[in-house]
Amino acid sequence: MTSGQQLLQKLASRTENDSYRQEHWEGSFADYLDIVRTSPKVTRSAWQRLYDMIMQEGTYELEGTREKQIRYRFFDDPHNGGQDAIFGLTRTLMELVNVFMSAALKYGAERRVLLLHGPVGSSKSTIARLLKRGLERYSRTEEGAMYSFGWKEADGSVTWDPMNGDPLQLIPGPHRAGLCEELNAAHSDPDYEIEIVGDICPLSRFYFQERMREHNGDWTKVLESVVIRRVVLSEQDRVGIGTFQPKDEKNQDSTELTGDINYRKIAEYGSESDPRAFNFDGEFNVANRGLIEFIEVLKLDVAFLYDLLGASQEHKIKPKKFAQTDIDTVIIGHTNEPEFRKLQSNEFMEALRDRTIKIDVPYVTKLSEEIRIYEKDYNQRRVRGKHIAPHTLETAAMWAVLTRLEEPKHHGLTVLQKLKLYNGKSLPGFTADNVKQLRRDAKGEGMHGISPRFVQDKISNALVVNSQSTNLNPFMVLNEMEEGLKHHSLIPSEEVREYYRHLISMVKEEYTDLVKNEVQRAIAADEEALTRLCSNYIDNVKAYTQKEKVKNKFTGQDEEPDERLMRSIEERIDIPESRKDDFRREIMNYIGALALDGKTFNYRTNERLQKALEMKLFEDQKDTIKLTSLVSNVVDAETQEKIDIVKSRLIRNYGYDEESATDVLQYVASIFARGDAKNES
Repeated sequence: MTSGQQLLQKLASRTENDSYRQEHWEGSFADYLDIVRTSPKVTRSAWQRLYDMIMQEGTYELEGTREKQIRYRFFDDPHNGGQDAIFGLTRTLMELVNVFMSAALKYGAERRVLLLHGPVGSSKSTIARLLKRGLERYSRTEEGAMYSFGWKEADGSVTWDPMNGDPLQLIPGPHRAGLCEELNAAHSDPDYEIEIVGDICPLSRFYFQERMREHNGDWTKVLESVVIRRVVLSEQDRVGIGTFQPKDEKNQDSTELTGDINYRKIAEYGSESDPRAFNFDGEFNVANRGLIEFIEVLKLDVAFLYDLLGASQEHKIKPKKFAQTDIDTVIIGHTNEPEFRKLQSNEFMEALRDRTIKIDVPYVTKLSEEIRIYEKDYNQRRVRGKHIAPHTLETAAMWAVLTRLEEPKHHGLTVLQKLKLYNGKSLPGFTADNVKQLRRDAKGEGMHGISPRFVQDKISNALVVNSQSTNLNPFMVLNEMEEGLKHHSLIPSEEVREYYRHLISMVKEEYTDLVKNEVQRAIAADEEALTRLCSNYIDNVKAYTQKEKVKNKFTGQDEEPDERLMRSIEERIDIPESRKDDFRREIMNYIGALALDGKTFNYRTNERLQKALEMKLFEDQKDTIKLTSLVSNVVDAETQEKIDIVKSRLIRNYGYDEESATDVLQYVASIFARGDAKNES
């Protein structure tokens, strides 16, 4: 048995020790200049570092989209197993990264507050969290390395710069241009130019001036008493990442942003204006050279907003009793629609509006992406001991997306059909341009509706309420969501509540059609029977198009093509009588084209024909299987054997287990028993 000490030694990693030493590197100012020559990007601004961090993870182009859409792998959260992955929202993320690029290139966006605006639960906080965690991780890598400085004291201790300033800011103004020219000539990165912007904080300025007096104005001697260290960003340690959340008006104090006087040290240093008696620990101070997140930024008191304006436009803050202090930080706030409307209507907020770049973060409106949100939390790895039946998460996602879509203005198009078009399905009479126009006509789509949080809560409830069942099926979840609508506080009116109930009914109907189709295909999944039926159909079509007769395999007699057989198949896919000749010629031309390429025809290569054959075979076989007997208590052995075959196909081909396959068969059987089955189109 492994002892505790052996276990610790086993877990200990030499790589981790090396990494620790790199992250805690210390050296002289001269050493730092050597680092800058080799790796000039250590002097990047906060915006540049943030943009490079995202781009380092790489990009890929989304397939199946007419417009070029770039996806940034960073937002797939690859380092955390996709736990905070952002699904959908590709356009939003492209817009966001474009702002980062503009700021990195110093085109003006670096002097703005970035405002993520959208409904509750639309991933605003997740985006901010990804950026913060990403910066923490990036600062630990060689590519993301950054450095700060401290002052060596007589007793050997070091007083570190409280705002983790850039060491190059220690260079006096008159000498900066010359140093930058030397460094830029020496480094090997032609795409990056070193420049020194801003000044050190009041405390470091105090130490610098004090030591200038000691060395009779020789600033190079002052730099010899400076210690350089590697800085690793950390929200928990309040290094380079700040988070500010508004409190009630009585408890709000702007010193939380810019720092406050340390009254215990006034007696030691004798003055409130001595920087050694000041705590540079406000959120702006600690977020210097990194990122600061403002939660519900528009709920800030006006006094805070003035600090925000200076920090964004001028890159300066005003600590109490001190001159304006330079900061370099990315400012990201997020807010919802009601608060944003207040901002728009408040004429006193014009200055803030003018300094804000708003990025809309809507709900997902593509079904496949919404499904991925729920699959992340509800899968066989996370939900143990309970099988999630096929279409359970799909129906929940379908309802959520439907609540976010606007009723289409196009005559004859339903909101469900619109959902399918958005999801990449094709409908007769609709092109990709039509779908783009639908999106343009509904500019507010995704900014209202049901949030993923509500759906996740109801899926969780359904798992708990139905704890005795080994399965979670769509009706369990849909019923929970319908019940939850009664008490949903964010629904604006009873009219909207009733409309959401209507959408649940619509989803139930769609689910019914889905499972009926699956059961039909499972019943008709007899490969030999399908091949025979297809061969018979093709023989008759060939004879019909070439005006020949068909040899009857049993009698050996030549007969006219079987029109009844051909039409029974073609009607399954809505081929009208007037179009039957065209369709049959298309089939023969398709077979001929395959033959020219040396390929053999298989019904599976033609999706419409396969569907027609399966539906025809289902109609022929459903009575022999006696599916309706499932709802009775007596099933004969022969029928049970056939039902077991269908059930095994559902399990093998569609992801059911024994219980869910039995449930769905009984559900579809009850529909046929009521006699209200309808043909699939």
